Amino acid sequence: MQSIMPNTEFTPTEACDRVLNVFKQGRESNKPWGRANPRYVIDETEMEKPNVEYHLRRLNDAGWIRKVARGLYEFVEDPREENP
Repeated sequence: MQSIMPNTEFTPTEACDRVLNVFKQGRESNKPWGRANPRYVIDETEMEKPNVEYHLRRLNDAGWIRKVARGLYEFVEDPREENP
């Protein structure tokens, strides 16, 4: 799979941030994190399905998440965060 550089010019809305934060849940602990399907994002954010799908597309287009399989997305990078 080709690696795409995240768009550092992309400015997520508050709703986009809510969706992105679902992918980040658990990374400070030993829990699995970084992958989610739309149903899980809907449940975690309590957003409507069309809104979640819209924000997943925006984040995917910006390269902050990527679609790894039908109905499965994976966190790539949040350029606003400092690299470890």
